[in-house]
Amino acid sequence: MTSPAPSAEADAGLLGPGWAGSPAASATSDAAFLRALLDAEAALTRAQAALGLAPAQAAAAVTRAADPARFDVRALAERARAGGNPVIPLVADLTKAVGEECGPYVHRGATSQDIMDTATMLVAVRALDLILADLDRTEAALARLAAEHRDTVMPGRTLTQHAVPTTFGLKAAGWRSLVLDARERVARVRDSLPAQLGGAAGTLAAFSAYGADDATALPAAYARELGLRAPLLPWHTLRTPVADLAGCLAFTAGALGKTAVDVLVLSRTEIAELAEGSGGGSSAMPHKANPVRSTLIAAAARRAPQLAATLYGSLAAEDERPAGAWHAEWEPLRDLLRLVGGAARDAAELTEGLRVNTEAMRAHLGLTHGLIVSERLSAELAPLLGRARAKELLTDLARRSYAEGRSLGELLAEQPESKDTDPDRLTDPTRYTGSAGALTDRALERR
Repeated sequence: MTSPAPSAEADAGLLGPGWAGSPAASATSDAAFLRALLDAEAALTRAQAALGLAPAQAAAAVTRAADPARFDVRALAERARAGGNPVIPLVADLTKAVGEECGPYVHRGATSQDIMDTATMLVAVRALDLILADLDRTEAALARLAAEHRDTVMPGRTLTQHAVPTTFGLKAAGWRSLVLDARERVARVRDSLPAQLGGAAGTLAAFSAYGADDATALPAAYARELGLRAPLLPWHTLRTPVADLAGCLAFTAGALGKTAVDVLVLSRTEIAELAEGSGGGSSAMPHKANPVRSTLIAAAARRAPQLAATLYGSLAAEDERPAGAWHAEWEPLRDLLRLVGGAARDAAELTEGLRVNTEAMRAHLGLTHGLIVSERLSAELAPLLGRARAKELLTDLARRSYAEGRSLGELLAEQPESKDTDPDRLTDPTRYTGSAGALTDRALERR
């Protein structure tokens, strides 16, 4: 059987359901990178024209010619092997498209890394804008859940076991706090990403050779054309912008992953305190409604740190322009943008549709026969009985509670030593949530 011809879209996300079809997928596609490369080239000629280093008609000609529809992405990718990056064949094609008169002003004075780095920053800014929009959706959904369930009591769990009561409102407020942390980091990095312009070895020498009185003014003019930050120095081997991207993206994946893993645990069949609004199906078991959104977010959180590690490793970039370190960044950075973009989309859908089973939460408070408030009993009985006797009594009552299937409150009421206490009040888990409500209110004040 003959295999079908490969699609023009080389990577549609068949093995990446977490990011396939997401806004970030489009923003980081080969077509998006081609557009960014062409934007970078056109902006360079316009910046030089603005400073009198190129004629205005050249800037107009290059901008007109920099139409992605005129270029073959697949052919560029195949020809990139010869020089190790796609800028070299793109410059050749763009120069031809501009024409003989203005062609010499294409890419003039720049090096391939100037254009590749600048295009990568453009792609990153555009993708981060989309991620921020989904983080805003997620934050708003979690704020609603936290406010609605401020006083919804549920078991707090530590090391997989019931600990003391907490509230679902406080849990949702905690998730939201992480999302806000991520949003702040992403926004800060987005606003800091710079253009790249240094020429062959970061000295701007070629621009002086082409007539610039002050070549140091050109990077700022270039950045203005693109809406990026002006670089203090060429950063060919000073990879702070890429490291900053690695950090904020890996953190965001982990922050969203916290919500996801909590939902995965609490949506187990035997717990069922939470459920995704529209669970995924199973190929073999018709009864299942799998927590697919949470699963994909958790998968992204597990992959992101290793991708970020590759980008951090590229900080050790030798000389004035490196061999390999720069090239090693392209794919993991795109993967990170895609993963986090997909996770942000899934987090928005997850939190906006999350179903909360308050009855299950309330029922689970009684699974330990009242022992979930043993901390409170220890604190209240110690002054009456002494610390040693209070511990001895509670240990015995805990054993009897499980052995006899009776509640701790019922057994406590039978003890002569507790006649001056109110066992029903002391063992009511809904009356032992500490400052959960106040902490939730405080968290919701943050914007």
